[in-house]
Amino acid sequence: MPLSVVLDGPAPWGFRLTGGKDFNQPLTISRITPGSKAAVANLCAGDVIVAIEGVPTTNMLHCEAQNKIKESPRRVCLTVERNESSLWSPRVVEGGKNHPYKVNLEAEKQEYKPIGAAHNRKAQPFVAAANLDDTHQVVSSAYNTPIGLYSSGNIQDAMEGQIRGLALPKPDSPRTLASIEDSDVYQMLQRDQEEPQEPRQSGSFRALQDFIDSDGARPIVTRTVKAPATRAAPPTGNLQKLPVCDKCGNGIVGTVVKARDKYRHPGCFVCSDCDVNLKQKGYFFVGGQLYCEAHARVRMRPPEGHDLVSTFPSA
Repeated sequence: MPLSVVLDGPAPWGFRLTGGKDFNQPLTISRITPGSKAAVANLCAGDVIVAIEGVPTTNMLHCEAQNKIKESPRRVCLTVERNESSLWSPRVVEGGKNHPYKVNLEAEKQEYKPIGAAHNRKAQPFVAAANLDDTHQVVSSAYNTPIGLYSSGNIQDAMEGQIRGLALPKPDSPRTLASIEDSDVYQMLQRDQEEPQEPRQSGSFRALQDFIDSDGARPIVTRTVKAPATRAAPPTGNLQKLPVCDKCGNGIVGTVVKARDKYRHPGCFVCSDCDVNLKQKGYFFVGGQLYCEAHARVRMRPPEGHDLVSTFPSA
């Protein structure tokens, strides 16, 4: 049922508003400041605002609702719907009104009942049973078992099916054996032992025997078998040839320094005269040898009347 709540100004009113059409939620009061004008007017958290100053809030945005309340600086009239199942709070009543700050923490008196009057002293086991007939009964100690819901006929059918599944029926024999000699397997083994069998011969021995029986008229036909030839394993395609250092002549594994078309170890990348490492210092080729700038100038004498100028090719 809608309630009309009138707040006398001026602002602040002492409540927080949430929801709106832009939030797909009704305009609802989420918080009330204790001792504020909203608390004095008995406005409660959870009240749904139906109208502001008589204007329905069904299609009202959140900012529109705020502006509508700000337009009434002296007096605000709200129409709210209150849920009757609101939470109870132990307030202190003074003069017929709830005190905004005081809370009643006194416990309510309860009727005293000694142990044993309304409680079990010892937990009893749960037992469910179902009667098969007047003399037989199926008892289950499982909690919340539905065995009592089944009839005696259904229980008997279920038990017979379970027992039938555990005891497999024995297959019927076509005839009864009086002794072991009547067994088909025994008779087959005896026949294999009694019947003479031709001795097994290899192919080469059989060809030699045919040659002897024919007095040399039939040639010996044998099959030529070549010994297996050992083939070298083909080179693996994933293996790559290691670069060879131009100075020491050993293979390079790991970091490689390439100067023009020659490879060197990082430790072999030095000047041929002073053995200074040329990393980050620049290098010069003179007669196929690496030199630093100082020793390269010594070996490259310019003609008389000309100056030696170092040039660096563009990368």
